[in-house]
Parts: sequence; C-alpha cells; structure tokens
Amino acid sequence: MDIVVLILMVVVICAAAFYAGWYLNNRAGENKIISAEERAKKIIADAERDANAMAKEKLLEVKDEWYKKKQEFDADANQRRNKLQQYEKQLENREENIDRKVELLNKKERELHQLRRELDEKSKGVETKQANLQKLIEEENTRLERASGMSRDEAKRTLMENLINTAKTEAAQTLKDIRDQAREEAKKEAQKIIVQAIQRSGADHAVESTVSVLNIQSDEMKGRIIGREGRNIRAFEAATGVDVIVDDTPEAVILSGFDAFRREVARVSLERLIADGRIHPARIEEVVEKVRKELEEEIVRTGENALLEVGLPGAHQEIIKHIGRMKYRSSYGQNLLQHSIEVSFLCGIMSSELGIDSMLAKRAGLLHDIGKTVDRSVEGPHALLGYELAKKYNEHPIVVNAIGSHHEDIPMEHPIAAIVQAADAISGARPGARRESVEGYVKRLEKLESLAQSFQGVAKTYAIQAGREIRVIVEHDRIDDAMADQLSHDIALKIQQEMEYPGQIKVVVIREVRAISFAK
Repeated sequence: MDIVVLILMVVVICAAAFYAGWYLNNRAGENKIISAEERAKKIIADAERDANAMAKEKLLEVKDEWYKKKQEFDADANQRRNKLQQYEKQLENREENIDRKVELLNKKERELHQLRRELDEKSKGVETKQANLQKLIEEENTRLERASGMSRDEAKRTLMENLINTAKTEAAQTLKDIRDQAREEAKKEAQKIIVQAIQRSGADHAVESTVSVLNIQSDEMKGRIIGREGRNIRAFEAATGVDVIVDDTPEAVILSGFDAFRREVARVSLERLIADGRIHPARIEEVVEKVRKELEEEIVRTGENALLEVGLPGAHQEIIKHIGRMKYRSSYGQNLLQHSIEVSFLCGIMSSELGIDSMLAKRAGLLHDIGKTVDRSVEGPHALLGYELAKKYNEHPIVVNAIGSHHEDIPMEHPIAAIVQAADAISGARPGARRESVEGYVKRLEKLESLAQSFQGVAKTYAIQAGREIRVIVEHDRIDDAMADQLSHDIALKIQQEMEYPGQIKVVVIREVRAISFAK
C-alpha cells in the first residue's frame, strides 16, 4: 500500500514537474517572440529613418547639381549675350563709319562739281585771252618777218633748235648737280636704314631662316606639349620668346622666331622636355634656363674655336662672345660666322701677297661684321656699331678702322681696310654663297644687261661683281657727257622698278672717243 501511494506520489510529482516545465517553456517562447517582434520593429524603424535621411541627402545632391548646371547655363548664356552685344556694337560702329564715309564722299563730290564749274568758267576766260594773245602774236610775227627778212617757218625752226639744245644741256647739267647733292646728303641715311633693316635683322627669307622643325615620336605628345587649356605651350613661348606651331603635320612641331639663338634654345629645351616626359610650367622654365646657360657657354667656346681656326691669338672675353654669337646670325641666308671666317682667310692671302701684316688683316676680316651681333635695341649701321665695339675693347686701330670703313661709313686709313672690303664682296657675291641658285644668278645678270641695253644710244652692257655693278658703254656721237649722267639715273630707276635683288647695284655709264688710223 505504501508502495502504491509512493508510486502515485512520484507520478503526481512527475506530472506536476512536466506541466510546470511545459508552462515555463511556453512562457519563455512567448517572451522571445515578443522580444523578436520588438527588435524587428526597431530595425524597421531604423531602416525607415536611414532611408529617409538618405533620400534627403540624395535630394540635396540633386538640387546642388541642378544649381551648378543652372549657373553654368546662365554663365554661358551671359557670355553669348555679351558676345552678341559686342557684335551688335561693332555692326553699329561700322554702320556709323559707312555713313560718315558716304557723307564725306557726297561732300567731295559736291566740291568736285563746284571745281568743275569754276574750271569751265576759267577755261572760257582763258580761251578768250588766248584768242586775243594769238592775234597779237600774229601781228608781232608779221612785223618780225618784215624786220628779219626770214619767213615764219624758218625763224621758228631756227629758234626751236636753239631752244631745244640749250634746254637739254641746261636740264642735264641741273639734274646732275641736283643728283650729286642728293647723293651726298642721302648716303649716310640710306646706309643706316638699309643696313639696320636688312643686314642686322636678316629676315629676307622667312621659311629657311625663321623656323625649326622638331620631330616627335607620336602625335600624342602634341597634347602634352600644349597642356591643359594650353598652359604648357603658353609657358614655353613666354620662357623662350618663340612661337610654337602645333598643326596637322604628322609627328612634327614647328618653332618659329627671327632670333636663331632663341630658336635653338627652344629646340633643345623641347627635345629635353619630351625625352624627360615631365612637361609643366615650372619644369619648362627650369629646363629653358638651364639650356640657355649651356648655349651661352657654347657661344664662348665657338668664339674661341673660330680664333683658333684662323690662327689668331686670344681676344677680350666680350669680343669672343660676340664672335660666338655670329653662329646664330645670317645675312641673305649666309651664316655670319662662316662668312667672317672665309673673309678672314681671304684677307690673310691677299695681305701676304701685298706684303702687309697678315695677322692684322685676318683679325679685321674676322671681326668686320661683328656689329651685326650687337643688341637690336641699339640703332645704327652695323659697321659703325662694330667700330665702337672693337674700339671699346682695345682692338688695334687699323682693325677698328677696317671694321668701320668696310661699307664706307668712315674714311679708310690703311690698305687693310680696302682688303677687308674686297674680301667681304668676294665672299658674299660668289654664286651660291647667299641662297641663290646658279640658274637664277645667270638669269638675273642677263635681265640686268637687257634692261640697260634697252635704252637708245647704248652700245654694250656688262654685268660685273656678281651683278652688283653694270657697266654701260654708250655711242659717243649720240650721248654727250651731260646726257650720260641722265642715262645712268634712268637705267638705275628702271632696274629698281623691274628687278628684285639684294643690296644695291652700281650703274656706270662710259663714254669715250677713239680716233684710229693706219700707216701703210
């Protein structure tokens, strides 16, 4: 019995424990579900809040972008509006100018009509007076015929012949005097203008002497040379002083400038920048400055080598620099340094033949065009500039005089000056020295002779000194001494009008009388 009760109690206790466990477990599950639902609601609320914040942020970004686009559109519209206003203003100014010109033309036309009326009235008065004068002349001629015993035609013919001969002689002599005076007054001014503009600037052919072509590996490099919004190319042009032309020419960039030294600095600098790959304004300025210093050192070495080549002793450091700068100067396409070295050798040869100091002659020949290297801001003929430069650095007086007188700007004081002048003409005048083909050279001489031959009274013509002088031999019975001077002027004027040539051409008219007989 006790065992049964005990068993029942154990069963009851187990059932109670099972029920209590089940109840507690059920309540714990419900609590977890409630907690999970609360967490889910919280997550959803946080997500909705984040989504709202993100939507607001995106909306602000869209508004900012829209505002920027609107500002750009407004700026572009304002710019175009300003351009249109400028064009309208230009058109208005042109219309006003046209109206003023039309009004001026109308005014001139009215003045012209008024002048025509006045001229017509004066013409009528002149005709009346001329008729009266003719009547008086007829009466006077009748009296003169009776007094002289000559007919009117005979007297007129005699008088006209005398007047024509007298007028020709007096006119020719007067023109000769005027031209002689004009030559003396205009000589120095003409030399200054021509030498300054042509010899020192050296711009007579723009393609060969003012551009350098730099080859590049690919056309992609052109974009890097130009840079963003063109900043690299602007910085390069500002640093070098030359124009950079980047066009459709494949794998090539053109450097343009009148100064050969600046162009060489630009060429070497651009080559180094392309090889280095770093192309930006700061790097450009650094490379250009470095190259400029290197080339200035190279100029000194070039001057020293030129002195050694012609066998001369040293000179003042500034003189050596100016000799080196000749490498970057040209005259009619002829390199100035090579021309000066050639003149120096010619002077040495001729002076040796004449028994004159060849060292001084060679030195004068090398330095004769040194004035062309003087800065372009200094005005004056290159011969006088070189004269002052050589005098400043204590060159020999004979050398100084030869430099200043080789274009006859000052009187020659020594035979070496004449030798330098002759050597300069030889070096510059030979065919091919100054970018002129032999065919063009011959044609120019033939045309020069034919122009002089076209005048009446000319017997023979000879072009000499490579076309720098034309000798004209005239018929002595048709051209007298006074008319010979007039003929030289007319030939020179026709050459100026119909020919293109470097420097100047001297016209020499020769008139001579030869009496020949034979003893038999």
